[in-house]
Amino acid sequence: MVSGPAIVDVAVVGAGPAGAAAAIAARRAGAEVLLLDRAEFPRDKPCGDGIAPHALDVLAGLAVPDPAAGYAPVTSLRMTAPHGGQVAARLARPAYTVPRTVFDARLVAAAVAAGARLRRHTVRRMVVRDDLVLLDGEIAARAVIGADGAGSVVRRALGHGPNPDGHLALAIRGYAPVDPATDRDDPAEQRIVTTATGWPAYAWSFPIGDGRANVGYGQVLRGRPLTRSHLLDRLAELLPGVDLARVTDLRAHHLPLSTRRPPVGAGRVVLAGDALSLINPFTGEGIFYAVLSGALAGAAAADPAYAAYAARRYRSALRRRLGGHLRDSTIGAWLARRPAVVDAAVAAAGQHRGVFDTIIELGVGDGRLGMSTARRLAVQLLTHQLGDTAWRPPGR
Repeated sequence: MVSGPAIVDVAVVGAGPAGAAAAIAARRAGAEVLLLDRAEFPRDKPCGDGIAPHALDVLAGLAVPDPAAGYAPVTSLRMTAPHGGQVAARLARPAYTVPRTVFDARLVAAAVAAGARLRRHTVRRMVVRDDLVLLDGEIAARAVIGADGAGSVVRRALGHGPNPDGHLALAIRGYAPVDPATDRDDPAEQRIVTTATGWPAYAWSFPIGDGRANVGYGQVLRGRPLTRSHLLDRLAELLPGVDLARVTDLRAHHLPLSTRRPPVGAGRVVLAGDALSLINPFTGEGIFYAVLSGALAGAAAADPAYAAYAARRYRSALRRRLGGHLRDSTIGAWLARRPAVVDAAVAAAGQHRGVFDTIIELGVGDGRLGMSTARRLAVQLLTHQLGDTAWRPPGR
């Protein structure tokens, strides 16, 4: 038996969206939950701040009060292809841009309201025993959920290193003022500008609705380090309307892409969100994956009678819910290694509403590629290749 602190049913390491969702789900299943984070909330977290409706659906299912309340809906998206083609259309369901300082604090508050105990603590060491898991020799739990981000301590303790080059991106984000008098961009439009230089890479501008936009640039790491000056130069080039001198809170962050995921866990220990490399390889979106995987992990780990099988239960649940989507997104990411494929996708999306919707669902939700979309992309790619100089992407 362990002397000292009482044993909790579930210890969640990391109180971001994945950890907060896990804590809420475990509490709803009746577990005693300890939620650990090294930071005091509210705290900033570098991110694009985009909240897809799919994430809000998951949180509504956990009875979380609307975490996007007070923020204006973003109703349309404009995407620029690597060689300049564009498509712009209204989103089937609006998205939101909510700074993580606000969004994460709201989820933590919901977890505490659900009965989770929040404790400020930096986890440095994990020891797994037959009957429980010890964190830093002072916290004992029947099950542990590692939701501690891209540099996850829990992931390392399970023997899994970080994502390798080709499956890891580096991005920088900041907040730019939007002047309605001079800015001609639609204040309710997200902008994504892809580029063949350094591919895969893109810049973004996501309006918040408070006179600012979250702007940034991200690029997949491929064998050479990326400097801060490089990221900022590319941001300025792709978003020429952004005055870097007026951008605040510029911070860089790593994005472990879902194309190379570690095992979901082992025995009493599971991983969720960024710790499981659940970042969409097309868009860098991770909030939906985070809250969904967190909710599934919390439910799988909650029952003390089955805590020793938490990883097995979680693996099955995650496979049922996201398995097909993750396979299709991996295939799509492999195909999109050629910028011409993205050029063709943008062109097809401009001609077929169904293709546009499929791209959105695949990029921010749990959509599938589908044979109809695959055929249209193939036709568009062939047209592009055979048309030579006669081919013109939409929007040019």
